[in-house]
Amino acid sequence: MKSNVKMEQKKHSRIIFNEKILSGKPIIKGTRISVEFILELLASGMSIEDITSDYPHLKREDILAAIEYAAKTLRHEEIIFLPRLKKEKLYA
Repeated sequence: MKSNVKMEQKKHSRIIFNEKILSGKPIIKGTRISVEFILELLASGMSIEDITSDYPHLKREDILAAIEYAAKTLRHEEIIFLPRLKKEKLYA
């Protein structure tokens, strides 16, 4: 159980925020690579191995931490549905 807690803390320490780097977007510690960029690479079809090959200063754990960060962020996302306006009100 203790090793899981240490591993969890280690993952979270890989993602940092620095207002002087990329306007404070979440980045991988020690880099200027954002979580957003990593997710875009994955979404484009790159594998973790492709990314770490193209960006050797990134480790597999960095990529996994970015994915976990995104998942946890979305888990807390709140969607608010607004009522639709009738067509005639849009152009009044």
